[in-house]
Amino acid sequence: MGAGAASRCGRPVRQSARGSRGGLGVRQRHLEIHEAAEPALRRRVGVVINPATPATVLEEILQDVDQVLVMTVNPGFGHQRFIHTMLPKIRRVRQMIDDARSDCDLEVDGGIDATTAPLVIDAGANVLVSGSAIFSDGKGVIAAMNRLRAAMDK
Repeated sequence: MGAGAASRCGRPVRQSARGSRGGLGVRQRHLEIHEAAEPALRRRVGVVINPATPATVLEEILQDVDQVLVMTVNPGFGHQRFIHTMLPKIRRVRQMIDDARSDCDLEVDGGIDATTAPLVIDAGANVLVSGSAIFSDGKGVIAAMNRLRAAMDK
Protein backbone atom coordinates (compact mmCIF):
# COMPACT_ATOMS: atom_id res chain seq x y z
CA MET A 1 0.00 0.00 0.00
CA GLY A 2 1.37 3.42 -0.93
CA ALA A 3 1.71 6.42 1.33
CA GLY A 4 0.57 9.94 0.65
CA ALA A 5 0.45 13.33 2.28
CA ALA A 6 -1.78 16.38 1.97
CA SER A 7 -0.21 19.78 2.40
CA ARG A 8 -1.65 23.11 3.46
CA CYS A 9 1.74 24.67 4.10
CA GLY A 10 2.86 27.89 2.46
CA ARG A 11 5.74 26.22 0.59
CA PRO A 12 4.28 22.87 -0.57
CA VAL A 13 6.97 22.10 -3.14
CA ARG A 14 9.72 22.42 -0.51
CA GLN A 15 7.71 20.15 1.80
CA SER A 16 7.04 17.76 -1.12
CA ALA A 17 10.78 17.31 -1.60
CA ARG A 18 11.02 16.11 1.99
CA GLY A 19 8.10 13.75 1.46
CA SER A 20 9.48 12.29 -1.75
CA ARG A 21 12.78 11.55 0.00
CA GLY A 22 10.73 9.82 2.70
CA GLY A 23 9.06 7.50 0.19
CA LEU A 24 5.70 9.21 -0.22
CA GLY A 25 4.10 8.20 -3.52
CA VAL A 26 1.44 10.93 -3.81
CA ARG A 27 1.74 14.62 -3.02
CA GLN A 28 -1.42 16.69 -2.75
CA ARG A 29 -1.72 20.42 -2.45
CA HIS A 30 -4.75 22.40 -1.44
CA LEU A 31 -5.62 24.39 -4.53
CA GLU A 32 -5.97 27.55 -2.49
CA ILE A 33 -2.21 27.38 -1.72
CA HIS A 34 -0.49 27.16 -5.10
CA GLU A 35 3.18 27.00 -5.93
CA ALA A 36 4.59 25.80 -9.25
CA ALA A 37 5.56 22.14 -9.22
CA GLU A 38 9.19 21.30 -9.82
CA PRO A 39 9.54 18.51 -12.42
CA ALA A 40 12.47 16.94 -10.55
CA LEU A 41 10.13 16.17 -7.64
CA ARG A 42 7.41 14.61 -9.79
CA ARG A 43 5.91 11.39 -8.60
CA ARG A 44 2.13 11.67 -8.51
CA VAL A 45 0.61 15.11 -8.03
CA GLY A 46 -2.73 15.73 -6.42
CA VAL A 47 -4.87 18.73 -5.69
CA VAL A 48 -7.34 19.18 -2.84
CA ILE A 49 -10.53 21.23 -2.96
CA ASN A 50 -12.45 22.18 0.15
CA PRO A 51 -16.26 22.19 0.46
CA ALA A 52 -16.55 25.91 -0.33
CA THR A 53 -14.29 25.71 -3.41
CA PRO A 54 -16.20 25.26 -6.67
CA ALA A 55 -15.30 22.31 -8.88
CA THR A 56 -14.76 24.68 -11.80
CA VAL A 57 -11.33 25.64 -10.40
CA LEU A 58 -10.13 22.27 -11.69
CA GLU A 59 -10.97 22.89 -15.35
CA GLU A 60 -7.56 24.14 -16.43
CA ILE A 61 -5.38 21.85 -14.32
CA LEU A 62 -6.95 18.38 -14.56
CA GLN A 63 -4.59 17.35 -17.35
CA ASP A 64 -1.65 18.04 -15.00
CA VAL A 65 -2.78 16.16 -11.89
CA ASP A 66 -2.97 12.49 -11.04
CA GLN A 67 -5.45 12.75 -8.20
CA VAL A 68 -8.20 15.11 -7.07
CA LEU A 69 -9.23 15.03 -3.41
CA VAL A 70 -12.68 16.45 -2.67
CA MET A 71 -12.96 17.27 1.02
CA THR A 72 -16.39 16.27 2.34
CA VAL A 73 -15.80 18.10 5.63
CA ASN A 74 -14.04 21.36 6.38
CA PRO A 75 -10.41 20.35 7.03
CA GLY A 76 -8.79 20.77 10.38
CA PHE A 77 -9.98 18.10 12.78
CA GLY A 78 -11.48 14.62 12.91
CA HIS A 79 -14.88 13.31 13.94
CA GLN A 80 -16.80 15.64 11.62
CA ARG A 81 -20.03 14.72 9.91
CA PHE A 82 -20.04 14.10 6.16
CA ILE A 83 -21.45 17.08 4.22
CA HIS A 84 -24.07 15.44 1.96
CA THR A 85 -24.23 18.47 -0.34
CA MET A 86 -20.76 17.45 -1.57
CA LEU A 87 -22.23 14.48 -3.49
CA PRO A 88 -23.19 16.61 -6.52
CA LYS A 89 -19.68 18.12 -6.49
CA ILE A 90 -18.15 14.62 -6.47
CA ARG A 91 -20.33 13.72 -9.49
CA ARG A 92 -19.29 16.93 -11.28
CA VAL A 93 -15.60 16.31 -10.61
CA ARG A 94 -15.92 12.69 -11.82
CA GLN A 95 -17.48 13.95 -15.06
CA MET A 96 -14.75 16.56 -15.46
CA ILE A 97 -12.06 13.90 -14.93
CA ASP A 98 -13.70 11.53 -17.40
CA ASP A 99 -13.93 14.34 -19.97
CA ALA A 100 -10.31 15.42 -19.46
CA ARG A 101 -8.51 12.11 -18.88
CA SER A 102 -9.37 8.68 -17.60
CA ASP A 103 -6.44 7.91 -15.31
CA CYS A 104 -6.90 10.61 -12.65
CA ASP A 105 -8.08 9.27 -9.29
CA LEU A 106 -10.98 10.90 -7.45
CA GLU A 107 -10.49 10.72 -3.70
CA VAL A 108 -12.86 11.82 -0.93
CA ASP A 109 -11.96 12.56 2.67
CA GLY A 110 -14.18 13.47 5.57
CA GLY A 111 -16.93 11.60 7.38
CA ILE A 112 -16.38 8.41 5.39
CA ASP A 113 -17.96 5.41 7.12
CA ALA A 114 -20.07 2.38 6.22
CA THR A 115 -23.05 4.63 5.44
CA THR A 116 -21.31 7.29 3.34
CA ALA A 117 -18.79 5.07 1.50
CA PRO A 118 -21.38 3.61 -0.92
CA LEU A 119 -22.72 7.11 -1.60
CA VAL A 120 -19.36 8.54 -2.64
CA ILE A 121 -18.48 5.45 -4.68
CA ASP A 122 -21.80 5.80 -6.49
CA ALA A 123 -20.97 9.48 -7.10
CA GLY A 124 -17.68 8.49 -8.76
CA ALA A 125 -14.97 8.35 -6.10
CA ASN A 126 -12.42 5.56 -6.44
CA VAL A 127 -10.19 6.40 -3.44
CA LEU A 128 -11.68 6.83 0.05
CA VAL A 129 -10.06 8.17 3.21
CA SER A 130 -11.57 7.10 6.51
CA GLY A 131 -10.10 8.03 9.85
CA SER A 132 -12.53 8.30 12.73
CA ALA A 133 -14.76 5.48 11.49
CA ILE A 134 -11.75 3.16 11.55
CA PHE A 135 -9.63 4.27 14.48
CA SER A 136 -12.41 5.28 16.87
CA ASP A 137 -14.49 2.15 16.45
CA GLY A 138 -15.15 0.42 19.76
CA LYS A 139 -14.86 -3.03 18.16
CA GLY A 140 -11.38 -2.37 16.80
CA VAL A 141 -9.68 -1.42 13.56
CA ILE A 142 -10.07 -4.82 11.88
CA ALA A 143 -13.81 -4.97 12.56
CA ALA A 144 -14.23 -1.39 11.33
CA MET A 145 -12.26 -2.10 8.13
CA ASN A 146 -14.31 -5.23 7.48
CA ARG A 147 -17.54 -3.27 7.96
CA LEU A 148 -16.33 -0.52 5.63
CA ARG A 149 -15.21 -3.01 2.96
CA ALA A 150 -18.57 -4.82 3.15
CA ALA A 151 -20.41 -1.52 2.72
CA MET A 152 -18.24 -0.64 -0.29
CA ASP A 153 -19.08 -3.94 -1.96
CA LYS A 154 -22.83 -3.27 -1.88
